[in-house]
Amino acid sequence: MKKILLLLLVFPLAGNAQLKGILKKASDKVESVTKGNSGVDIGAGLKEALNKGVTEQVSKLTARDGFYKNEAVRILMPAELQQVDKTLRKMGMAKLADEGILMLNRAAEDAVKEATPIFIDAIKGITIKDAKNILMGDDNAATVYLQSETTAPLYAKFLPVVRQSIGKVGADVVWASIIRKYNSVPLVTKVNPDINDYVTNRALDGVFKMITVEEKNIRNNLDSRTSDLLRKVFAMQDHK
Repeated sequence: MKKILLLLLVFPLAGNAQLKGILKKASDKVESVTKGNSGVDIGAGLKEALNKGVTEQVSKLTARDGFYKNEAVRILMPAELQQVDKTLRKMGMAKLADEGILMLNRAAEDAVKEATPIFIDAIKGITIKDAKNILMGDDNAATVYLQSETTAPLYAKFLPVVRQSIGKVGADVVWASIIRKYNSVPLVTKVNPDINDYVTNRALDGVFKMITVEEKNIRNNLDSRTSDLLRKVFAMQDHK
């Protein structure tokens, strides 16, 4: 704005058409700065990277064993139920304990399959604030931003999907059996865990971990920049 005012002082006698041209150039310069040195829309590039994370990596979670055989995201027994797991195994019920863990992961795999469009819509809807700082930040800066902006609304949308998936794959029946058998053991503290909440949170964690994988690929591997926009935007961070 100061530059525009200075131009008005320097060219007081400029004709209307000439003045409009000067103002347009100044405006274009301001817009270019807000979009980065090359005029590329950094926010759009970050959104494309996050969306690619969903399509390239999160989709892997929806396959059979996508959670169960992926050590990075595999859902284990809830921390407060570690004693349940130990007790069942001591009682010769290791198979039931293992089936309970498997069913949690099956529910997450099914839920993520149903909820993937939710993540894509969330990415489209977010407003990337301070996009240049995110671009120049850590390898997972865009994913961290997405997580901070969308976790609460995503949880609200994801929970009913998880609840339906838990019933669909039979995890509710298996876990009801686990809790019933454990609570029947003399002298143990009775438990009644909220499996829907637990699987929802662990599934969300898994999704964000996989989006991080793709963001790191895009930042560090030129071959992962599969569009002109990704190449232009992430070229800026190569020289930070």
